[in-house]
Amino acid sequence: MTRARVRGRRPLLALLVVAALGTLLTACGEAGDSPPVALPVNAQPSAIYAADGTLITVLREEDRTNVPLERVPRSLQDAVVAIEDERFWEHNGVDIKAVARAAEQNAEAGEVAQGGSTITQQYVKTALLSDERTLSRKLEEASLALALERNYSKHLILELYLNTIYFGNGAYGVEAAARHYFGVSVEDLGLEQSALLAGIIQAPSRHDPRKDPEAARRRRNVVLRRMREQDMITRTQYERAVEAPIELAPPPAPPEQQRYPAPHFVDEVKRWLLHGSDVLGDTPAERRERLLRGGLRIETTIDLDLQRKAEEAIAQVLPGQGVDPRTPDAALVSIEPRTGFVRAMVGGHDYFGTHSYRQLNLAVGGGRSPGSAFKPIVMAAALEAGVSPSKRFDAPSSAVFPMGRGAEPWRVKGGGIGSGTLAECLVVSSNTCYANIVLDDAVGAERTAEMARRLGIVSTEVPEKPAIALGAANATVLDMAGVYATLGNDGSRVPPTFVTKVVDSEGSIIHQHTHEQSQAITPEIAHQIAPAMAGVISSGTGTDADIGRPAAGKTGTAQQNTDAWFCGYTQQLATAVWVGFAEARDIGNDRRELVPMRPPYTRITVYGGTYPARIWSRFMRSALEGVPPTPLFEPRITSTPTTTVAPPDEDFVQPLEPADPSRTVTVPDVEGRAVDEAAGALRRAGLEVDVIEVDVEGARPGVVLAQSPGGGGSVPAGTTVLLEVTPPPPPPPTTAPAAPPPTAPTPTTPTQPAGPPPPGPTRPTVPAPPAGPPEPD
Repeated sequence: MTRARVRGRRPLLALLVVAALGTLLTACGEAGDSPPVALPVNAQPSAIYAADGTLITVLREEDRTNVPLERVPRSLQDAVVAIEDERFWEHNGVDIKAVARAAEQNAEAGEVAQGGSTITQQYVKTALLSDERTLSRKLEEASLALALERNYSKHLILELYLNTIYFGNGAYGVEAAARHYFGVSVEDLGLEQSALLAGIIQAPSRHDPRKDPEAARRRRNVVLRRMREQDMITRTQYERAVEAPIELAPPPAPPEQQRYPAPHFVDEVKRWLLHGSDVLGDTPAERRERLLRGGLRIETTIDLDLQRKAEEAIAQVLPGQGVDPRTPDAALVSIEPRTGFVRAMVGGHDYFGTHSYRQLNLAVGGGRSPGSAFKPIVMAAALEAGVSPSKRFDAPSSAVFPMGRGAEPWRVKGGGIGSGTLAECLVVSSNTCYANIVLDDAVGAERTAEMARRLGIVSTEVPEKPAIALGAANATVLDMAGVYATLGNDGSRVPPTFVTKVVDSEGSIIHQHTHEQSQAITPEIAHQIAPAMAGVISSGTGTDADIGRPAAGKTGTAQQNTDAWFCGYTQQLATAVWVGFAEARDIGNDRRELVPMRPPYTRITVYGGTYPARIWSRFMRSALEGVPPTPLFEPRITSTPTTTVAPPDEDFVQPLEPADPSRTVTVPDVEGRAVDEAAGALRRAGLEVDVIEVDVEGARPGVVLAQSPGGGGSVPAGTTVLLEVTPPPPPPPTTAPAAPPPTAPTPTTPTQPAGPPPPGPTRPTVPAPPAGPPEPD
């Protein structure tokens, strides 16, 4: 286009300018009659905090943090006004002079070279309207800008603008921009930094200091010149600032690569807020919108010190995780029994790693077989059903139990001790004994399954079949920690808790945790189970879990050794540990399939009493360091059960007393000795005695054939030693004719304490031939 042609069009352009001004004046008139503009709420990230107030991470859809205008330095306010809207403090939302100047310059250029929009109009366009560039939309923008300034102060409008505009690289608002480009909060910006940010606003991509620092420097200096021309800075400030180099902070890692502590716990917090409660709204969309854009402060129960100790305990016991495919995975959950607060959660070895199941939380989900860690639940069901603590159950090395017409018989092996009480069989983890217990008419699979749900197995289905007694039903690590927390809290169940408080962006509390609990079992039942589980640690299958203070626990190993557990508690913490493979792995046995959390699982060839018990011990020792030891439970005088408890058997004497792990004794070896002599030796050592008679052809009568625990071991004082003895010899015949016929004497069992007669026979079993050595758990 020639210069002459441009001049020839100026009258027409002048008419266009006049028309534009007239349209804007019309908009001004219309704005006077419009209602106040409702201000939108900017998206802000929500922040998740640990129990001590430490920031863990932020959840965002946009990287934005709103700040009040008082926190924005004057240099940044002036820089933005100077380059974007120099008459901001004088106009009423639409700058007629700027519009006229822009129209003329656009006409001269033959294109839209300058917009003429004020800061108020820019905010309206960004926050309230679309990016459509039409005359009608421009008129709507002007009308809303005029209405906005009529109802709100200039300071508020500038604050809204500075918190809304985009600065490139995912940063919205001045706070996010300051942190992204300079690594500081907005109030710490200097003059040249403020000018650089103000220069980005016009074209974030073209003036990106990371992509084109020279273009960003030129734009910054334009801003500084405008500030000098408007007397916002002195000549000295200007000269110093334009010579300053551009120094940027290292770019932050993408959100998906930013590491933060307790990531699996954070996932559970998000899951609870989005799907487990209506704290954030009634619909999934509403809850997600508020979580990612609502600027919430979410306070949680996690103890980051305990979290670190849990991760260290696993790393110390399983140092090959992530390196050696033969090293199994592990998960750990630790709960405060009296509050239900989840204090530590490890759901896998590297949430931010590259392995295929890195963000699969092994502590929750579909669960895994808990093995014998389920047995305390069976014991609780039996005691509540009225089964006497002194009742004895058959415990052969293996047995086959008929399951009724058309059903396969139940074959069980492991834990052959002849017979034992509920507690004795728990200590040695006798499978055959607990199979007999769950099959007892007073107990049953239905009662046991109901007890499991009541104690805290709520995330997975508990089938009502006898095999659950040996851990046939899957359970999550979280649920198992909850079960043991209930046992350690006098039978009172407090649901596991992740979030204690949620505060919205205005400072209003929208959720405050309230304590809830239910009496799952009576304290008396919990107190009878505790000594047995203390025996598991002191002399049973879990000796590697010893922590040098009163503690109760139970090992668990699934069939084919695919899962290993140790779960236990003190008064302060209840912790469950699982060890196994999240996916089948190639560890030299031609099993290369990868099926997350589904069979076939890779055999780990360890038991609950090894890796899991060692992890549990390391963690609990470290977690309770400096905490004075306490008994497993405090003496209680009365209790108020919330469940109906069946009356005890007549042969019930008294609840078992907790063992004192601070005093241990060596078990004398009494095999082959006479019953009286053996019982005396055991009692002098501070032990209790129980006797079972067995007929062995050719054996000398009245002698000890076997004992459990065996001789030479260390056990707490007061532990009951089970003796298998042959019947005593018959009494000598009498020849006195006048004497009445002698009464058949009771078999000589001088070691049996005075008390009620022995219980009746238990459910009969059909012995099966031994199938290899019994499993230890």
